This record gives sequence, structure tokens and C-alpha cells, in this order.
Amino acid sequence: MRMQTWVVSLVLLAAATALAAPQAPRTTAPRDPELIDVEAYQKLLEQYHGKPLLVTFWATWCEPCRDEYPMLNELAKQYASRGLKVVGVSLDDDGDLILMRRFLARYKPIFPNYRKKAGGEELFRQGVLPSWNGVLPASFLYAKDGRQIGHVFGEGTRDTYEAAIRTLLTSGSN
Repeated sequence: MRMQTWVVSLVLLAAATALAAPQAPRTTAPRDPELIDVEAYQKLLEQYHGKPLLVTFWATWCEPCRDEYPMLNELAKQYASRGLKVVGVSLDDDGDLILMRRFLARYKPIFPNYRKKAGGEELFRQGVLPSWNGVLPASFLYAKDGRQIGHVFGEGTRDTYEAAIRTLLTSGSN
């Protein structure tokens, strides 16, 4: 009988210890990037008014985008202390959502990313830059006063981006 009492006590003690043990914090899955259309894009630009801004458009199916994106993340880190803000906009379709999630999990961007709503591609491109034909990757540079002062179409080199960022950081600073 004593052995049974001892075993029951041991089981109860183990259960109580397990219940009292601190639980590992629950991690929430990262949210999918917010969907934006041309109006939301314009509001996004207004949100960053007063700050030098680089907006990069990318997609997981775009090989040059996959090559360029990690470099842009490094540049975002490097120039953050000088006030540079970077925003990414994915042009992936809804069917590529899982690939986009994996892409963002892999590169862990320090900047916010959005996803263009399906449809209205021409209107969206016109709202960003009328002469933009949709080539990717595409990055647009906005001065503190909100003026678009440059762009990089196709995969840019680190030197190209650094020169553009230096120009952006000095633009409008008097």
C-alpha cells in the first residue's frame, strides 16, 4: 500500500510541477503584408513625408529581385541611422502567397513590406510613375518633400544604390 501511495504522490507531484512550470511564450506567426492599391500607395508616401524614402517593388518569381533584396536589406540597416526609410511592395499573385511568406522569413527584412492588390496593374503603375512599364525589380526614391527624385529599373548594383541613397539623403537638406 505504501508503494502505491508513493507512486500516486510522485505522479501528482510531476503533474503539479508540469502545470506550474513556466510556459514557453507563444510566438505568433508573422502577419502577411498588408494589401495596397494605388490610393493606399499614395497614403503610404504621405506617411513617410519628411523622410528620405526608397520604395522597392519585387516578386518572388523575379530572379533579379531575389538577388537584389538581401542587398537592399543591408543598405536599409546601413543607412537607417541617417534617416533612410525603406519600404517593399510585393507584386506576387495570391497563388504565390506561400512563396512570399518563405521569402520574407528567409531574408528577415528590417523594413515593412506590402503586397499589391490583384487587378488594376496599369492604374497602379501610372500612380507610381507613368513611364514605368512594370519591369522588376524597380525602386523609387522620394526626397523628404515627397518628390520622386530617381528610380532604378532592373537589378541595381550596390554602387548604384549607394550613389542614389547618398543623393537622396542630401536632397532637400538645407
